[in-house]
Amino acid sequence: MKKVAFITLGCKVNQYETNAMAQAFLQKKYEIVEATQKADIYIVNTCTVTNMSDRKSRQMLRKVKELNPKSIVVASGCYVQVAKEELEKIEEIDLILGNNEKKEIVETVEKYIEENKKQTKIEDVMHQKEYVELGEVTYTEKTRAVIKIQDGCDRFCTYCIIPYARGRVRSRKPENVIEEIKKIAKAGIKEVVITGIHIASYGKDFEQDYALIDLLEQINKIEGIQRIRLGSIEPLLMTKEFISRLSKLEKICHHFHLSLQSGCNETLKRMNRRYTCEEFEEIVKILRNQYEDVILTTDIIVGFPGESEEEFEQTYQFLEKIRFYKMHIFKYSERKGTKAAQLPQQIDGKIKEQRSQKLIQLSNENQEFYNKKYIDKEVEVLFEEEKNGYYQGHTRNYILALMKSKKSLENEVIKAKCKEAKIEHILLENHNA
Repeated sequence: MKKVAFITLGCKVNQYETNAMAQAFLQKKYEIVEATQKADIYIVNTCTVTNMSDRKSRQMLRKVKELNPKSIVVASGCYVQVAKEELEKIEEIDLILGNNEKKEIVETVEKYIEENKKQTKIEDVMHQKEYVELGEVTYTEKTRAVIKIQDGCDRFCTYCIIPYARGRVRSRKPENVIEEIKKIAKAGIKEVVITGIHIASYGKDFEQDYALIDLLEQINKIEGIQRIRLGSIEPLLMTKEFISRLSKLEKICHHFHLSLQSGCNETLKRMNRRYTCEEFEEIVKILRNQYEDVILTTDIIVGFPGESEEEFEQTYQFLEKIRFYKMHIFKYSERKGTKAAQLPQQIDGKIKEQRSQKLIQLSNENQEFYNKKYIDKEVEVLFEEEKNGYYQGHTRNYILALMKSKKSLENEVIKAKCKEAKIEHILLENHNA
C-alpha cells in the first residue's frame, strides 16, 4: 500500500479540493499519512495570493523531497496555474498539475509511476465554462463542513492574480450542493460553511434566474443542519432585498465577512473595487439594523501603491467609525502579473509595517470591546475541540468561546453564561454536567 501525504496552502477552497484528492486516493486503496511522515507521494496544493504564498509553495515543494528523496512530488493548485515555467525549473518536482487536473490526480500519478517521466498538465482555466465536480467529497473541520459552491472570479481587482489562476465564474449545480449537504446532515455535522472564490457571483452563469439567496433558502430547509455560515462576501451583494430575504432564514449565522480592503475612495478606485466608502457604510447600517447581534469582520490592505499619509488617515478614521469586530490586515505585496504591480508610487516596507501595526492595534481594541459586551450574558456555542484544558467553539456570530468540562463537548450545542472576556475569546462558566 503506497503512502500519500498532502500539504495545503491558502484558502478553504484549496482545503476542500485537497480533501477531494485525498478521497480519490483512498478509494484506490492508498494510505493517507501526515505531511511530516515519510510518504511515497507528496502532493502540495499551492497558493498564489501573494509573493509570500509563492515562496512558501516553493519551499514546501523542496522540503517534502528531503523527507523521502525517492518520493514523487506533485505540485498542484493556483501557483501552478500562473507560474508553470518557474515550477518546471525546480528539480524536486515530478508532476505539475493545474486546478482542473485535480480531478484526475490518481490516474496521472499512476501513469507517472508506470512511465517514470516528468509531466506538466495544465488546462487554460480562462476558457473553462463549466464547474468541475471533484467527486463525492466534503472538507470537514471538526464539527463543521466546508461546501464549495462555485469557482472563478470576474472582478479583476488590480492587486489580485486569482482570476488568472481560477478563471471565470462557474457555479455548481444547486442539486449537487443540496445533495452533498444532506449527506453531511446525516453524518451528524451541524454547521456548513458556504465557500468559493467569489460566492456573491453564484448563479450568474446559469441560464435560469437563480442566485446565492435562492440556494441559501434551499439549504435552510435541510433537516439536521443547525447553522449556515457564509464565507467572504463581496459587499455589493448585500442589497436591501438580499438582506431582507436572508433575515428570514433562521439558520444563517449572524457573522458576515465583508471584504473592504480600504477606507479611502481614491485607493478603492485604484484597486478596482466597485463601491465607495459611503455605499459600504450604508450596507453596514442595514445589517446592524436587521441583526442586533451581528458581527462584521473584514480584510484591509495597507501600503497599496499611491497610498499617501492622507489616504491612510482616511482609512483609519473610516475603520474607527465602522468599528469592525476584527480586521485581517495585509501589507500590500507586489504581485507579478497584476495591474497594481505596474502602478507608480510603490510604498516603502517600513511604512507598510507602521500602518499595519496601527490597524492591528485598532482591531484588537475593537475585538476586546465587543467581547466585553457579553460578560454576564448567555450565549449559544457549538463546541469543536478540546485544547489546553478547555473546550473551544464558536457562538452563532462567530465569537470564540472557551469552557471547562468534565465530559466531552465536541459537536455539542450548549448555552452558557460568559464570565470573562479577552481580546481573542470569551470564557464561559464551567460545564460540570
